Formats: sequence, structure tokens, C-alpha cells
Amino acid sequence: MNKVILMGRLTRDPEMRYSSGENQTAIARYTLAVDRRFKRQGDEQTADFINCVVFGRGAEFAENYLHQGTKIAITGRIQTGSYTNREGQRVYTTEVIVEEQEFAESKAAAANNGGGGYQQAAPSRPEPTEPAGDGFMNIPDVIDEELPFKN
Repeated sequence: MNKVILMGRLTRDPEMRYSSGENQTAIARYTLAVDRRFKRQGDEQTADFINCVVFGRGAEFAENYLHQGTKIAITGRIQTGSYTNREGQRVYTTEVIVEEQEFAESKAAAANNGGGGYQQAAPSRPEPTEPAGDGFMNIPDVIDEELPFKN
């Protein structure tokens, strides 16, 4: 099984291009900075920089909504490859082919964390209010229509 789940921040805006031919496909490339879970005592937090590629509608979504500093969660698969560069040297590549991508923080949290902010944002749901005295959380009436178990 080849399944990858990552959460990190875009290091720059996605790079877009389109395949040639009759049925052009959008292709977006971006790099995610993914914090390592553990750090050595006294060392600074380190990150891995993972190259990601997304195709089609996902690429168009990336172009419209993802920007430098945006924190996202992705799922996909690892793909390796190789090519010969102009100097005749063999270059090996590893990248994640993105199957799903979604925001990993709210627009407000991104602004507070210096996440570069969003130029456009996907529609957001109202946030639940503070817990009531009975220990249950009050759910805004606006999202009542979206609940799958509603009578």
C-alpha cells in the first residue's frame, strides 16, 4: 500500500502549468514544509520539505485558494522517478501525488500565525459556541440543515 498523509505549510504559491494536447490538464506543484515530530534537546524545530503535485480540479483549487504560508493537510501517494539532466547525470526524484487536499486551520488562525493570509477563501462554517452549563456544545442553527442524522 502506498498512502501518504501530510500536514504542513506551503513554502511558496503553487506553480501552475497545463499539459499539452487536445485535453489539457491543469498541473500544480508546491512544496510543503512539514515539521518533524521530534527534535533533539537544544536543537531548533526542523522540517522536511516535500514536493507535491496535484492534477485536474485539485490543481485549479490549489491555484485559486492555496498560497505561501497556507497550512493544509493532504493525502496521496509517493512516486519516484529519474531523468538524465543536460550534463548527462542521472537525477532521482521523489514527490507526493496529491489525491486530496484541505485547509488545516481557519482563515483567522492563518492571519494570526503570519501564514500569508488567503487572497480568496472557501466558504466556512460557523464556529460552535462555548459549552452550555450541561456540558454539551451549542450548535448554531445555520448548520442544522447539514447534519446527516437530522430527522
